[in-house]
Amino acid sequence: MKRIGILTGGGDAPGLNAVIRAVTVTAIDSGYEVLGFLRGWAGLLEKEYRVLTKEDVFDIHRQGGTILFSSRTNVEKVKNGFEIAKKNLEELGVYCLIASGGEDTLGIAKKLADAGGNVVGVPKTVDNDVNATDYTFGFDTAINRVMETLDWLHTTTKAHQRIMVVEIMGRHAGWMALHGGIAGGAHYIAIPEVPFDVEEIAELCKKRYAKGEKYALIAIAEGAEDPKLTKKIQHSAERDAFGHVQLGTGKGIGEVVADELEERTGIETRNIVLGHLQRGGDPSAFDRVLGTRLGVKVIEMINAGDFGKMAALQGGEMVAVPLADAVGELKTVPAEQLEVARRFFG
Repeated sequence: MKRIGILTGGGDAPGLNAVIRAVTVTAIDSGYEVLGFLRGWAGLLEKEYRVLTKEDVFDIHRQGGTILFSSRTNVEKVKNGFEIAKKNLEELGVYCLIASGGEDTLGIAKKLADAGGNVVGVPKTVDNDVNATDYTFGFDTAINRVMETLDWLHTTTKAHQRIMVVEIMGRHAGWMALHGGIAGGAHYIAIPEVPFDVEEIAELCKKRYAKGEKYALIAIAEGAEDPKLTKKIQHSAERDAFGHVQLGTGKGIGEVVADELEERTGIETRNIVLGHLQRGGDPSAFDRVLGTRLGVKVIEMINAGDFGKMAALQGGEMVAVPLADAVGELKTVPAEQLEVARRFFG
């Protein structure tokens, strides 16, 4: 019996368990045995896995997180990492490996495929910044978390006549801040793709108060920038295994902007960092279905020998696209989409 392997790398995203369930059920029906590597690439490098059965994955599509756990292990940072990975796959008799992750996990998958391994990918990130697919699972759930939080914050912020700055995930891409901010009625949205001016936000808040709307909600992506404020942001000097600065530690953009607004307007201002709340909890219906469709599609790709590719959603259909198309560059928000949101600022 041929074996296939699956791992979930990087930050968790609601919908991962739907992928695992769909992969396991479809693979077993196709005559494969399924190995689930634990903690992402770490499990492959350390030969730590579990054999998955249909009973193991029954109903898990309703749960957030991942039953296989995850880590940000970078195979490139491990001495002879790719050789170890290939050797372990061969020794375990794994015909094809499925890597579910974002730019970093899929980047390693591409390099392993380039080195001769049978690899396919599944796009996963709450940031929705993977190219060659219309949406990544986890994004819909996350923006609903943002929307719900903004909905709740309207009442308490209005009751105290404050300004509330809400820091939202998005290091390089502002999809979450944009979609969640529009849906949740933020009065201003700042994203990494377009520099913002804190003075513009301050003036907007003053105008709201002058006309009797004595509160304001500001949605700001963690990677958004006002060049004047850069020196005031204090992130940890530590970087993860893929070289990313550890955002969310120290004094982030949300706190800096809140301080600036209070100073410039004289209005009491608070800030909140949503952090892991955005990726926690059970997946939305959209993400449960998307994860399921992607999981079925990758097994179809394996059956067809369509390796070195990623399952993707394009125009409502499941397609196979080269991994190179997915990881060449991040999918960022076009400036014109922020202009749509601007119509509703204030």
